[in-house]
Amino acid sequence: WSIELAYRKFSFLLLAFLGRNCGRSMLFHFALVAATSSSQERVVVAAGCFWSIELAYQRVPGVLKTTVGYAGGKSNFPQPTYRQVTTGKTGHAEAVEIIFDSKQVPFSRILDLFWELHDSTTLNRQGNDVGTQYRSAIFYTSTEQLAAIEASMAKQAQPEKIVTQVTSAAAEDFIWYPAEDYHQRYLEKGGQAAHKGSLAPIRCYGDGGPVKKMDKPGIKAILKGEL
Repeated sequence: WSIELAYRKFSFLLLAFLGRNCGRSMLFHFALVAATSSSQERVVVAAGCFWSIELAYQRVPGVLKTTVGYAGGKSNFPQPTYRQVTTGKTGHAEAVEIIFDSKQVPFSRILDLFWELHDSTTLNRQGNDVGTQYRSAIFYTSTEQLAAIEASMAKQAQPEKIVTQVTSAAAEDFIWYPAEDYHQRYLEKGGQAAHKGSLAPIRCYGDGGPVKKMDKPGIKAILKGEL
């Protein structure tokens, strides 16, 4: 991930400067900040309507930030709108960008929740939501993440039936574009619990639609920080 590499290089140069010109306490502070940032990772997942998926990840201890948006589509739609994506013609999927601290929650647990939250065996469909924009997908940002995805997928009950798209988010032609502001934290703004560890059921469309039960053993363990 080029941004992280640039940050690490900057941190190294800064530490060298501080070591020559500043006291030990300040040097320790900056070293601690640099160490913390290096454990941050990014992944983009698609698993149907992005509202409920974002809310679920908001509740995970160690997840630092979530953003809903559109991912993996055609180059002639670099900045798609929600209306365009709903036509199914852009190639983009409704997705959630997840920034997390791998020291608090390993990537394997991010993946465990991903499988729990949707049906990865239905092609371009989640319940009544049908279209390529609702496909199952993981857009990874490192070779280590790819290896973890492959291992996690192999552990699922019927891995041969999984239709999840696995694509690099670091590729030059990969498109990620944040959704409109009103989509961000949509269910939280509608009154649903977003605090870490919450097991409250998620009403996927706010006042109606399907309900995701979050107190199932597999999901509960993740939300309570069990590694």
